[in-house]
This record gives sequence, C-alpha cells and structure tokens, in this order.
Amino acid sequence: MAGLAPELAKHPLFEGLADDHLATVADCANEARFAVGEPIFHEGEAADRFYVIRSGRVTVEVFRLDQGPIVVQELASGDLLGWSWLVPPYRWRFDARAREETLAFAIDGRSLRAKCDQDPSLGYALLRRIAAAMERRLMGARQELLKVSAGVP
Repeated sequence: MAGLAPELAKHPLFEGLADDHLATVADCANEARFAVGEPIFHEGEAADRFYVIRSGRVTVEVFRLDQGPIVVQELASGDLLGWSWLVPPYRWRFDARAREETLAFAIDGRSLRAKCDQDPSLGYALLRRIAAAMERRLMGARQELLKVSAGVP
C-alpha cells in the first residue's frame, strides 16, 4: 500500500476494507490541519468532502441569531465528520469548528461518489461502515436528549 493507505487502514472506519478499496479511498484523500477556532465548514455550503479525525476536537454546531452557535455534538480522534457528501443536495446541514488543533484526513466526496458508482462493491462496503458510524452518533444524540428531558446535567 502506498500514500495514505497505511494510515487510513489503521482507522476504525476503514479497518478490514479490501486493499483495492482502501487504495481507492486513499487516492481521494489528503491530510488536513485546522487551528483552534478555525471553521471547517458552514451550513449551506457544498458538501464535497468528509473528514476522518486523527487528533484534536471538533464541534458540530447550529447557529441561532438570538444565541449564536449552539454545540450539537463534539467529535474527537477516530470520529467521522460529515456525511452530507452522500446525500443530495450535497449541502452541509451544520457548521463545524476546530476546538483544538485538529489533524484529519480530508476525503474528496465527489470523487469517491464517482468511484463508488463505478464499483458498487466499494460503495456498499463504505456505506455499511458510514451507516454504523451514523447509528452510533444518533444513539449518542438520543442519550443526550433523554438526559435533557429528564433534567439530568
């Protein structure tokens, strides 16, 4: 494996992915670094990529005119940031901001979608992994909502 493939292979999202599929993902990936407080993306912008966080902390936020940014979720090393690149109209539905210096793999979603269209087995393998990550995040959000509704801090 060449390029970023060996590093990607260590990440839980790509662990066990076939070597040819991993090489395809690596061809769409580059390294990204975000400074403390730096915006990563904004709601409404084109969602043409996603991130696999290697280190640091990122907040997913919504903005209210009367309150400013409201943190919806905090992500850290090992987490997947962004799945709007998968779902038309391919627009971010939240804002994301680095809370610490953050290192990530930035993966070109447009290119990867095209490659998945060409190789449905790649698309299926990735969709299964991303759906599992989405489920974990939704269950985390569910737990937080239950705490809030019960008045638990």
